[in-house]
Amino acid sequence: MIRRQKIDPEVQADLSRVTDFDDELIKTLATVGTPVSIPQGWSIIMQSTPADSAYIVLEGEVEIRKSGKVLATLGPGDVFGEIALVNHLLRSASVIASTAIRALRLEASALESLIEQDPTFADTLRSTAESRMANDS
Repeated sequence: MIRRQKIDPEVQADLSRVTDFDDELIKTLATVGTPVSIPQGWSIIMQSTPADSAYIVLEGEVEIRKSGKVLATLGPGDVFGEIALVNHLLRSASVIASTAIRALRLEASALESLIEQDPTFADTLRSTAESRMANDS
């Protein structure tokens, strides 16, 4: 079951601006996610560690790095941290804030419930994860 909080109107507006998710999913994300601000240069996710959450970038950019090599740069609307959760694996890469960022943090349990309840969201996450893993090889 998804633990809901009061809807965060700022997060709802940001998600509407940076994603093409439908209104119902945006409302759900805005009630189950936690907005976080992360300074430039901080490591958000470390490669080969257990997964406990995923993030949706609201503002700023992050770099996906594997063994020190930059694999991708992600910005507003992009999801990261989902690969390990979707595939039940250790983190496949590190994620570093290349600028100060605002993101929506989704706990593993909330993400799993969303995947079960919203097949379109689940398909989007799975296809993104598969694409990134293919490019990572």
